[in-house]
Amino acid sequence: MMKNAPDGHAWEAALVRLLEDVYTFARCGARLHEDWAEDVLAVMERAVPDPRGWSALEWQMDEEARRTVRPAYPFRALTAGDVHSGLRPITQGAAAGLLASFAQEWWFEGSPVRFREDRNMVLADARTVLDRFGPDAVFWTSSDLARTSDAPDFLARDLEGGHQFTDLMMDLGLIAVSANEVGVFWSFNAN
Repeated sequence: MMKNAPDGHAWEAALVRLLEDVYTFARCGARLHEDWAEDVLAVMERAVPDPRGWSALEWQMDEEARRTVRPAYPFRALTAGDVHSGLRPITQGAAAGLLASFAQEWWFEGSPVRFREDRNMVLADARTVLDRFGPDAVFWTSSDLARTSDAPDFLARDLEGGHQFTDLMMDLGLIAVSANEVGVFWSFNAN
């Protein structure tokens, strides 16, 4: 899956096509700690910039709560132990399917990714985003589907939550971890 890492323009274009129109969070940060969960928390708290200076996506309606509630909003106040206990490992292929599934709404999606004519393009964009992390990256998800398999087919059904990392009705996350960076990708159902 991960041949050549994309440049910033290709990465941003793929990220925007995938996630701009849905309630999501997509940010990256440098690996500064031995425990990558500490780096994930720093990204959730917006305490670190993207190490490459590339774009991030996050829902602007949360901006006031980030200032008044907590910098990590809509994420709960978490510890590294909370991050580890709420995630399960998945394969690179499953990670691409999961990220592609974030391009759809939680329920009543008129055209879920699995039925779209542009399904292969959506998956290609997801792969482009994840290629940033290189061939040795490992991936983690909060999805309950990963409890019994490290390669669930996330596109076979509508989005389903798992371990809650927010106080919203449902959320679903993907973490990418490489030797130098972490990526935090989250989909939210705010109802």
